Order: sequence, then structure tokens, then C-alpha cells
Amino acid sequence: MAYRNLTLIGMPASGKSTLGVLTAKALGWDFLDTDVLIQAREGRTLKDIIANDGVPTFRALESRTICGLDVSHCVVAPGGSVVFEPQSMSRLQQLGLIVWLHVSLSELARRIGNLAERGVIHRTGQTLADILSEREPLYRRYAQRTVVCDGKSHEQLVDELVRSVLNEASI
Repeated sequence: MAYRNLTLIGMPASGKSTLGVLTAKALGWDFLDTDVLIQAREGRTLKDIIANDGVPTFRALESRTICGLDVSHCVVAPGGSVVFEPQSMSRLQQLGLIVWLHVSLSELARRIGNLAERGVIHRTGQTLADILSEREPLYRRYAQRTVVCDGKSHEQLVDELVRSVLNEASI
């Protein structure tokens, strides 16, 4: 199967946007952050959408956005909770290679800081460890490849991602 896109999944602060931009540049592809696309279409921040309309409305917007994607030679960075929406994940699988950016709990805690300030979707009382343990099986299920990020530079990670695409696809 020839992959025409790369989707990066993972926890908030795993590097989806940063590595996505760098990998797209290295491949000569476009980059698309679905959170930014949703904000542009809605004319407000994700935090505002979630606070005023609720998580189900946000997830519906996200799913509609992802299911409507028609891209080629693009690195896609969806939100970290996209794995809860099977319809969205099915569309991302149709679009191309899905790579999970695996980051340890301790590194995520260092990067994220305060969950609420970061805008991480979570239930009241839920810790970062709880969120990770809930999402990790889904990341594993949907990922065709896993890239372990801890202890690696951006350059090393981009090289690994580019090799994943080049080894998996005829571009």
C-alpha cells in the first residue's frame, strides 16, 4: 500500500505539532494541525469551545473535520483525544500511515504542567497518569508504527519519522 499521508497520534505535549512541521518540511509535504483548523473554522479557541459547548460538541466538530479531510502528501496532527472516535481514526487510517509518538509519563508531566491550563480533555479528578492509561491502549491499537520520543532530539525523531514514511511508502 502506498501511503500518501502521515498522521501523528499521541498525548498532548508529545510533539505532534512540532515534529509534524519539521517532518513535513523534511519530506516536502504540507502540515495540518486539526486543532488549528477547528479553531479557524469556529472562530474561537478549543478551550472556549469545550468550556461553552462541552466535550461532546468538540468531539463532534473534530470528527466532522477529520472525516472531511481530503489531503495528499500531508503530515496531520490531530488532537490527543482523537483515538476515542473510531470514525475519525478510520478516516485517518484511510489517509495513510499512523505513527504514535510515545512519551513517558514523567516526560509528559514535565512538558504539560497544569492539565487545565494546557486544555487537556479530562474528567474531574482524573490525573495525567489516568489519562495516559486510558488512552495508551487506543494509541497502540491504531498506530502502525511507534516512535519512542524520550531522550531523542528533534533531528533524531524527524529522521526516524521520515524513514518510517520512506520505508513504508512509495511516494
